[in-house]
Amino acid sequence: MKAKSMKDRNGEPISPDMLEQLKQLEAKRDEDIDLTDMPEVLDWSNAVRGRYYRPIKKPYSLRLDEDVVAWFKSRGDGYQTRINAALREYMLSHVEKPS
Repeated sequence: MKAKSMKDRNGEPISPDMLEQLKQLEAKRDEDIDLTDMPEVLDWSNAVRGRYYRPIKKPYSLRLDEDVVAWFKSRGDGYQTRINAALREYMLSHVEKPS
């Protein structure tokens, strides 16, 4: 990929300096990367899922029952976010756990 077309996750072009830093980091072996300022986390009991993860949103045309949408809208702004959360909860409850 050419440096001119390389973009970060927000769609902004990645600077040549940042590309150079990434190339240097990629060339290193895992053992040679200094992680002393970032100690390994061994206890994940207080971890919060999705705190920094924000999936990319994509618009879809979707037919929903009018009363369902009205119910979500009646609870105030953010009804699309709540519908998405309800669909995600359903999806996660139906994901097969690896055995």
